[in-house]
Amino acid sequence: MNARLRNQWAQGRSSYNFFLTIPNAWTAELMARTGFDAITLDMQHGLIDFSIALQQLQAISTTKAVPFVRLQWNEPSIIMKMLDAGAAGLICPMIETADDAAAFVRACLYPPAGNRSYGPVRAGRLAESDYFKTANQQVLTFAMIETASAAENLESIAAVPGLSGLFVGPYDLSVSMGIEQVADI
Repeated sequence: MNARLRNQWAQGRSSYNFFLTIPNAWTAELMARTGFDAITLDMQHGLIDFSIALQQLQAISTTKAVPFVRLQWNEPSIIMKMLDAGAAGLICPMIETADDAAAFVRACLYPPAGNRSYGPVRAGRLAESDYFKTANQQVLTFAMIETASAAENLESIAAVPGLSGLFVGPYDLSVSMGIEQVADI
């Protein structure tokens, strides 16, 4: 599923990702059917908890959209649980250093590349029988750059092996840089 995104990026093509904050499986499926390349369930600032996220991941899996989750925090147990539930990609907020990013990536990857625990639930059952062997090459990992400190450490964060890319959190970044007017919404 996420091979399509990787191919788009390798060809220099853009992909479109919709952030969903509404805790409803039908909304997730509906948005996934509108043509977005990916749908991100926002567990950090959205109204989505694990039980709703699981239902939304199930709904998104009926479409071509790649399911992402923006995590609440860089915490290994929730990282592993969301991957086990069927997230193909994770976006981790508040990454400030290369060490933070490396800890996030380690929680996403099975040994020897990481320390993810194997829970033979949804993800392992949905994918091919060798999920455990191929998951490290499939999972997409994104660090959010949201503070002045993270911006200062940008190059070292981006260089972390296994990190797929970066997201910028413009509002938190602006506030941390002392810029009070962040948007006119």
